[in-house]
Amino acid sequence: MKLLKSAVVATTLALSLGSFSATADTCLGMACMYNRMTPIEGIEATLGQVAEALNAIQVRNSGGAADIGKAGDDVIISNIKDALKLSKEINANDKLDRNRNRANDYLKKARAAVQEGDLVKATEDLKEAERRFSDLKGMIDLTQADRVSQQTNLLNRIMDTPDKAAGARK
Repeated sequence: MKLLKSAVVATTLALSLGSFSATADTCLGMACMYNRMTPIEGIEATLGQVAEALNAIQVRNSGGAADIGKAGDDVIISNIKDALKLSKEINANDKLDRNRNRANDYLKKARAAVQEGDLVKATEDLKEAERRFSDLKGMIDLTQADRVSQQTNLLNRIMDTPDKAAGARK
């Protein structure tokens, strides 16, 4: 009976480890668990939500939704919150992440301005956030000089790729 019990435990353990390794082959790293889109797609989706928020403010200011009041603010705030959620999908490198956080600060300021009822300030902050998010597109690709400066001789030995310029200082 002990032999049967240990065989069942060993088989269960082997099957469970096999199922984990099968999922590990499809995606490497923690970023795969959270990122459902590429950084460019994340930027485009965030810009779309910011544009929807700006459009909702414009409709509200034009008098089309002036009688709605609090409900109109809720739509704008919802668009800003969705933009903040979508911006979490933008993940390429540390420089991009720092600038994404700075752009998020303008979204948060815009949300606070809408909650206070200052739609002019909210519009300014949303336009600044839109500008900053569109500037992120240029930060995604590392230039060749950045790649060379980040490469070290140790990495080249590990990867067995000789590169005379690796780690060279200008």
